[in-house]
Amino acid sequence: MSYRHPAEPDFEGEIGKTVQDSQPAWPAASSAIGKPSVVMIVLDDTGFAHLGCYGSTIATPNIDRLAGEGLKFTGFHTTALCSSSRACLLTGRNHHAVGMRAVSNMDTGYPNMRGAVTKSAATIAEILREDGFTTFATGKWHLAPMAECTAAGPYRNWPLQRGFDRYYGFLQGETDQFHPELTHDNHFIDQPASPEEGYHVSEDIVDKSISFIRDTVSVVPERPFFLYLAFGAMHAPHQAPDEYLEKYRGKFDEGWDVAREQWFARQKQMGVIPENTALAPRNPGVKPWNDLSENEKRFAARLQEAFAAMLDHTDQQIGRLMAALEELGLDENTIFLLVSDNGASQEGGPTGVFDEMKYFNMMPEDVDKAVARLDDIGTLNSHSNIPWGWAQAGNTPLKWYKQNTHGGGVRDPLIVRWPAKLGKTGETRRQFCHAIDIAPTLMDLLDIEPPETVAGVPQMPIHGASLKEILFDGSAAPSRSTQYFEMGGDRGIWVDGWKAVTHHQRGVPFEDDKWELYHLDTDFSEYRDLAETEPARLKEMVEAWWREAEQHGVLPLDDRGAFDLFRASRRPGMPTSRSRFVYYPPLSHIVADACPPVFRGWRMTVALDHPKGNGDGVLVARGNINSGYALYIEGGYLHFDYNCFHDHTLVRSTAPVPDGVHDVTADIARGADGGGVVSLRYDGEEVGSGAIPQMLFMISSIGMDFCRSTAPVSHAYSAPFAYPGRISRVIFDLPPRKRDREDREAADKADEAQVRAALSRQ
Repeated sequence: MSYRHPAEPDFEGEIGKTVQDSQPAWPAASSAIGKPSVVMIVLDDTGFAHLGCYGSTIATPNIDRLAGEGLKFTGFHTTALCSSSRACLLTGRNHHAVGMRAVSNMDTGYPNMRGAVTKSAATIAEILREDGFTTFATGKWHLAPMAECTAAGPYRNWPLQRGFDRYYGFLQGETDQFHPELTHDNHFIDQPASPEEGYHVSEDIVDKSISFIRDTVSVVPERPFFLYLAFGAMHAPHQAPDEYLEKYRGKFDEGWDVAREQWFARQKQMGVIPENTALAPRNPGVKPWNDLSENEKRFAARLQEAFAAMLDHTDQQIGRLMAALEELGLDENTIFLLVSDNGASQEGGPTGVFDEMKYFNMMPEDVDKAVARLDDIGTLNSHSNIPWGWAQAGNTPLKWYKQNTHGGGVRDPLIVRWPAKLGKTGETRRQFCHAIDIAPTLMDLLDIEPPETVAGVPQMPIHGASLKEILFDGSAAPSRSTQYFEMGGDRGIWVDGWKAVTHHQRGVPFEDDKWELYHLDTDFSEYRDLAETEPARLKEMVEAWWREAEQHGVLPLDDRGAFDLFRASRRPGMPTSRSRFVYYPPLSHIVADACPPVFRGWRMTVALDHPKGNGDGVLVARGNINSGYALYIEGGYLHFDYNCFHDHTLVRSTAPVPDGVHDVTADIARGADGGGVVSLRYDGEEVGSGAIPQMLFMISSIGMDFCRSTAPVSHAYSAPFAYPGRISRVIFDLPPRKRDREDREAADKADEAQVRAALSRQ
């Protein structure tokens, strides 16, 4: 007798009535055994020239070692933003086709921008896990709609549901490096140490990466792993330990013009760029360094010092990971990739910013005021970003920045090291390649065919092409002949060494955009526009762009205003679609995108059972020490602190919080002048009031806690400052939307702040 078992109808043994007349069988050993492990490191907002091995004078010895023992690419391209570039890196498909046209915070109502990667484009982690690899992701994710990144889920786009066995990092596009919003696997956690104890998130995620690897190779050393390590660096906020900040004091006092010329010369000397490369002119809005005031120079130099300190510190963490792989005997046969997701950031504006949230709130930086706090830059008391001049220096020799499809936005570092097969060559590869080529390259190197279905879902074709031949042969031709670009209406296309590109101004008809034409094979920096001398070629390339756009789901082109881009967040069932929010503590941390939008004002009512004796602690906290608000009890009295970039409005109750069950209320009403009025109440009776000079449209990139504080909003307490009493509920009531001009303007500015924040968190 023999029959098919319902659990394994294709069982290869024999099943009889008893074991004596049956034959056992086991599945074949994993096809992954014996294959190399893979480490993919993704840097954020790191320009073409920022790494030492690409020309800068910032110390990156460990990254330089990777390049010196591997291959350094100078023709690698990305999408100009983070979520979209990461979608390309992980799937091998173009970002519009997989639903990630721009940032995961948005759903524009069209298939090219859903804020999540479609299931018909499996990640390389899903494919490698199916092959038998152990898969880890650490650091920044930002590939799930942020409205889904709460304890309520859904979890379908979190790392563990997109192919990773383990995850440790932050789901948002940026985080405070000293007080991050941490997620471990599928739940939020507290950071394991305080800044005073030496905590920094870059160190933490590398510690966890090493721990994941040790767990695997100690128990099943035959099984290879895939580690996707995405640093918060070099995205703002630029924060680093004090010793790194001190190392760069005075290093950039000569300014961005001198540094840019130095880095340009180093690039030629090192062979990073051809000898005939011209240095692109200053981008619009970038002043000559010598035209800046003394305070502008001091401020800009200190911001760049913080950037350099953070990059140096990040490099040291990469060195620790490399040392761990060597100690475990994994150094030779690990494929090690390091990339940046886009060019240097433009969100610091012309002066740079002490706190990046000012940019989101359309608030110009007061440089003369900022220089009084220079020593805070790079510490937990700042959320800084560099000015345009330093960003363009980081993109040397290119023009424009992150978000743009010119070279400064899309041309980025790529380093590949695999001593076991590639040797330690230290060679440079100059062929054009793109983020969509990485996943098919890995599959080719690991002898894996792209699957036709994953988890029962038919898969779209891979758009990229393997770089395997280029890895082994520096004279090989580019693996593809065409690649399009589009970001926020900016467009470009590369065809056989030529590039057509346009910088779109929002509101201008797309057909009126002025296209430029460059022969990249002879003009690395897009310096000589040949549009007028080669009109036929330009016309042909623009027509090719439209064909590519139709094929890869780019359409419709979209430069609508903020309200339309974030309309999806107002749908029923979304975390911010209501005017009343009722929370039942204790509950998990809530990310910023799911917090009540309080720009018009709000009333928060805390139903608590206050203990006798010491009842001090945080009731509600949103944001951190750089901006936010907190309702807390200290010394028995109720306090409300509204932190507008270190300008604190503190309202204190006139009477202690009474023991027992009570409603404690903070009522914040926005005025027509943009300020606010605060009223504190116990059971409806006012016990304190005050005035807020200026209320923000977007208060912080850090989310909200109840009964505690992930990060301190005020220096009056240290996190977590947990409340010892019981809170049964917290109710947020938002005022009804008015129809007057002031209310519409406030709403428009809040939407614009949200768009700015979403784009810059890439």
